[in-house]
Amino acid sequence: MNKKVITFGEIMMRLTPQNNKRFIQANKFDIIYGGGEANVAVSLANYGLNPYFVSKLPINPLGQAALNELRRYGVKTDYITRGGNRLGIYFCENGASQRSSNVIYDRAHSSIATATKDDFNWNKIFTNAKWFHITGITPALSKDMAEISLQAVKKAKEYKVKVSCDLNYRSKLWNKKEANKIMSQIMEYVDICIANEEDAEMIFNIQSGSNIEKGEINIKGYKKVAKQLMEKFNLELVGSHLRISHSASVNNWMVVLYNGNEFVQSKKYKIHIVDRVGGGDSFAAALIYSRLTDKNLSETAEFGAASSALKHSIPGDFNHMNLSEVETLTEGSGAGRVKR
Repeated sequence: MNKKVITFGEIMMRLTPQNNKRFIQANKFDIIYGGGEANVAVSLANYGLNPYFVSKLPINPLGQAALNELRRYGVKTDYITRGGNRLGIYFCENGASQRSSNVIYDRAHSSIATATKDDFNWNKIFTNAKWFHITGITPALSKDMAEISLQAVKKAKEYKVKVSCDLNYRSKLWNKKEANKIMSQIMEYVDICIANEEDAEMIFNIQSGSNIEKGEINIKGYKKVAKQLMEKFNLELVGSHLRISHSASVNNWMVVLYNGNEFVQSKKYKIHIVDRVGGGDSFAAALIYSRLTDKNLSETAEFGAASSALKHSIPGDFNHMNLSEVETLTEGSGAGRVKR
């Protein structure tokens, strides 16, 4: 399926203590590569689309290792610019039971954060493209990246490319005021918005009525949130994955979608978490795939929920599930029996 999809953002080296150890215990780290938009690109490659990841990586062995990791899974790297001084790093301490996961960023002055407008030829990038995906993480990296991100979504619309945005508010990268100012501009060019229970509130002060600390989810409230987002930015679809946390190890997981007429929700999965990083990105990829293959709204919700539920069973940022495996779960085979 030769449908060209563009994702734009930062891929980083992730360092994770082994065996669920805390940072202060660790004397070894597992090396993993990942990042929001890169994670989406890998999933789309697994589903048979033609994803290109756009970024900037340093000309050193770490930059090459990140590039090789993308190529390994079928992601096109033709539009990645090389330069700058460093690959961004983040440390991820996986939680368990009542202990939350913890992330520490070491990404200041990374190659992508120091990129300029001249690093990306958007006319070439968007030629023959069908879709463009970005998150709220990318414009938070620097003032220049905020401007480049806005330039990118504007150019995408010139080429009549569908644009999706996962709001993905990160308090460790910018504050609510900065996020509101920049994301309000970017959202004017977005067709499909993904926003979890915190993002809409943190960026646009749109509240669902959920209490995520207590694991309380107000599903009806999400319809109101989606409707406000849709009216504010003239969107065609708003989607959210809902995480009901019983602990860091056990969550309930489902998806809701709203298109202005229908509000649908997927079945609910009880997931036992191996690694929660990338769960939202796997939903975003499933949503993009579903729209490009003309699934209806209910089918899209079920495919998105199944894809992202399965991701939680896989260590690392990437969702290493293929199309048939996700479809098998949507059809009801989730018992986890050994395949012989």
